[in-house]
Amino acid sequence: MPAIASTDVPDATLLVTLAGPDRPGITARLMGLLDAVGAHVDDVEQVVVRRQLVLGVVVRTDGEATVRTELARLAADTGLQIDIEPVDATPTERQLGAVVTLMAAEVQPVQIGAVAHAVAGAGGNIDRIVRLARYPVTAYELTVLGATVVELRRALADVSRGHGLDIAIQPEGLGRRAQRLVVMDVDSTLIQDEIIELLADEAGCGQAVRAVTERAMRGEIDFAASLRERVRCLAGLDTAALDRARSRVRLTPGARTFVRTLRRLGFRVAIVSGGFTFFTDRLAAELQLDHAFANELEIVDGRLTGEVVGPVVDRRRKAELLRQVAAAEGIDLDQTVAVGDGANDLDMLAAAGLGVAFNAKPVVRDAADTSVSVPYLDAILFVLGVRRSEVEAADDADGVTRIDPPLTPA
Repeated sequence: MPAIASTDVPDATLLVTLAGPDRPGITARLMGLLDAVGAHVDDVEQVVVRRQLVLGVVVRTDGEATVRTELARLAADTGLQIDIEPVDATPTERQLGAVVTLMAAEVQPVQIGAVAHAVAGAGGNIDRIVRLARYPVTAYELTVLGATVVELRRALADVSRGHGLDIAIQPEGLGRRAQRLVVMDVDSTLIQDEIIELLADEAGCGQAVRAVTERAMRGEIDFAASLRERVRCLAGLDTAALDRARSRVRLTPGARTFVRTLRRLGFRVAIVSGGFTFFTDRLAAELQLDHAFANELEIVDGRLTGEVVGPVVDRRRKAELLRQVAAAEGIDLDQTVAVGDGANDLDMLAAAGLGVAFNAKPVVRDAADTSVSVPYLDAILFVLGVRRSEVEAADDADGVTRIDPPLTPA
């Protein structure tokens, strides 16, 4: 198509917005038209929602009348609504803002409205909203400008509690995309169970051990001392009892999907557990984890002595192990993600670049960078900016069934 008008010195800057049913060729036709009239394109933004297109283009031209005439013809030919308005010619430099991830079983208008109201109250403006997932939970990612992460966390804390909404807030920028190591707790995080309670059931002291475990996870008593107290209750158990307990271990829904997707993305994955190597070694092999650390039960003549071998993997040790793994892998701490639920995870969550409280005790939720309260471990992928459709496409390409099967029998 020959040029209708051209010039080196534009005298009008226009925002052209197209809206209507999406179909192939619309963008190509618009750009061909703009090229033909000698217009310059300064910016383009496009979104498609349920097959409805919204396309915005900032155009510089010295032939505004011609541009308007040609766009009117395009509107008549395509049935699209096309709006044209003059805008400031000065480019707006976009400053990095914050990424706010919303998650719930179903995100309702009242919840989004409460978030928007709180963001505005903190001096922020929502620049963009993208849906990440419809299941196993609904998840949206908001880009917010004009408010700091600290201001947004303060403003949105009450919204999260009052509206049953998980809200993760992170700085926008390369740091979020550079995360390369995930370190997870095991009991009540990677798996649904507390391993020591499974063993206590075998020893007939389940009720007493559960009471001590609850106090330890809430941070009311020292973890190392509580662990040794509970392990003493297991004295005399044979390895057959350990095998029976291991057969009862249940992965958290979405655990396989979470780990599989992290590995596809090039993450290293580690577990650090206040549980026992007899169990975590199998988990590491089954899920192809890169590192696994836990306590070692002392076994003499095929029976537990009621003691652990070596130092206890407690709150301080978990943070040390995160740093140790990061150093071994050559990964900066700000590129690490830690996931846990109990008070003994607090130091690890604080040491990581991003600390995620997963279905955690209140003391942990309050201290972590963000919390996830839905019962699906792979929902943490949405906090990392991964879309459900991307996970499904990769699984489909590899022929993977996304329903997590039980662990392979020992």
